[in-house]
Amino acid sequence: MTLVRNTVNEALAADIPPADIIRDGLGKGMDRISKLFDEAKIFLPQIVAASKAMDLALELIGPSLTEGNGTSIGTIVMGSVRGDIHEIGKDVCCAMLKGAGYKVIDLGPDQAPERFVEGARKHCAMAIGASALMTTTLVVQKEIVVEMRKDGSSAKVLVGGAPCCQQWADEIGADGYSANGSAIVNLVRSFV
Repeated sequence: MTLVRNTVNEALAADIPPADIIRDGLGKGMDRISKLFDEAKIFLPQIVAASKAMDLALELIGPSLTEGNGTSIGTIVMGSVRGDIHEIGKDVCCAMLKGAGYKVIDLGPDQAPERFVEGARKHCAMAIGASALMTTTLVVQKEIVVEMRKDGSSAKVLVGGAPCCQQWADEIGADGYSANGSAIVNLVRSFV
């Protein structure tokens, strides 16, 4: 973890924008980790180690993302869906959105559809992001779309996660699909 701490601090000291550190460093690293795992070239212990390294790096970058005049472009509510405890991809998306000037309300993992609806209402969110890393939890994204529509919320419903794709987003009536942290910023900007 010393290497992570030193590398992030060096990047910040060199005035590399936090969004660039996340997108070009951490994000690409996690993409590589994911690819190696898919190819069975690394295993769960390496995924856990990468996750811990990512968490530490995001913690170190966090204060730099919130510096400034305190204003934001809009509010986004993010969470991993009910039954899904995975947060790495969601955390990268949260960090990228913060770096782009959005206020992010992170509900955390394992969130029921009602929590997304409540979060959108409570925080006057322009969008909610529902992450699902497991195929078995994709159906909860559909439930979220249904609950958001039933509530009459004007917040856009964005979905993402490894088993998710644009076709799934279209099928369930989501407003958008994001493949990664960089894509979610562009997707949200397209709604503004």
